[in-house]
Amino acid sequence: MNIHEYQAKSLLRSYGAPVSDGRIVMKAEEAKTAAGEMDGPLWVVKAQIHAGGRGKGSFKEASAGEKGGVRLAKSVEEAAEEAQKMLGRTLVTHQTGPAGKQVNRVYIEAGSGIETELYLALLVDRVTSRISFVCSTEGGMDIEEVAANTPEKLLSFSVDPVTGYQPFHGRRIAFELGLKGPQVKQCVALMGTLYKLFTDKDMEMLEINPLIVTDGGDLKVLDAKFGFDGNAIYRHPDIAALRDETEEDPKELQASKYDLNYIALDGEIGCMVNGAGLAMATMDIIKLYGAEPANFLDVGGGATKDKVTEAFKIITSDPNVKGILVNIFGGIMRCDVIAEGVIAAVKEVGLQVPLVVRLEGTNVEKGKEIIANSGLNVIAAENLKDGAEKIVKAVKG
Repeated sequence: MNIHEYQAKSLLRSYGAPVSDGRIVMKAEEAKTAAGEMDGPLWVVKAQIHAGGRGKGSFKEASAGEKGGVRLAKSVEEAAEEAQKMLGRTLVTHQTGPAGKQVNRVYIEAGSGIETELYLALLVDRVTSRISFVCSTEGGMDIEEVAANTPEKLLSFSVDPVTGYQPFHGRRIAFELGLKGPQVKQCVALMGTLYKLFTDKDMEMLEINPLIVTDGGDLKVLDAKFGFDGNAIYRHPDIAALRDETEEDPKELQASKYDLNYIALDGEIGCMVNGAGLAMATMDIIKLYGAEPANFLDVGGGATKDKVTEAFKIITSDPNVKGILVNIFGGIMRCDVIAEGVIAAVKEVGLQVPLVVRLEGTNVEKGKEIIANSGLNVIAAENLKDGAEKIVKAVKG
């Protein structure tokens, strides 16, 4: 689960991390009052969407010379005007794709004098199963290019969970970033704060870009991007309350309400599978035969008829889907339950695209009988290879 920058800043502030004063604005008429509550001479107006690259982004139907989703203002009136220009419009960045995201919230923050921009992140390293620090002297909007073209400018190391964070970790980062004098002590303290926040809240990612040295010589968190482990959200009702459902794919949001593991993709073949490993294999074999999956969908081992029906409805709600492959290996999940769910869903929403069904395992013959006697135009498959070939041929043919 991701949260907005202003929410991340609030968490950082509660843990004692150095951040600027700021106000969130959701209605245009609130912008001037919010900006007026902070002292100038500089204000920063930031569009709040769950995507990076806001500074380099552009609004749809932007006028010539119009700025991106992060703008500077030199007066309360200018800050309010810039906020009003952003609200309700669609911001397109390299992370949103061409569709962009609508800006429903704007963060107005007190400006900071910047001497140096740095990069810092905490991540879960899947290779070592440890929390890793990543830092670089090349902070700012071009960090992706740094990672791609000059990876030697990035320092990455993991923290032993037995010892946890230690001051020498912070000193190592400080020296790598070229910090001096009191800045080293500030860095040691800040890294400890961030590590504690990361572990306390079961985070997956904590990115500070940029972490700055102000013109006064102090460290400050200027931007923040946080991601949390969805499987641990139940332990953190305070984090769950920060969820912004308007930022999520409607299909993924609907799937989560039925405890379905669904991720929307860009392909044309919808997949309904039980088991994450089988779902990945199904996606791979679709690609092998020349097509692209439209989604990852694991209905789970204990799916009910209603759950399967909802899964099918979610798949068919995607306008990009040109065909559907149902691939079920019945263990705990019975094939007849899947068959009944598919039939119920098709009768409710209709079937406008080719449907290939491969069933194997518990109650497989009963499941095939239900499909065969349904009167629906369903293509039966004997195995996964057969199913992939048939659905790709049906879509491409």
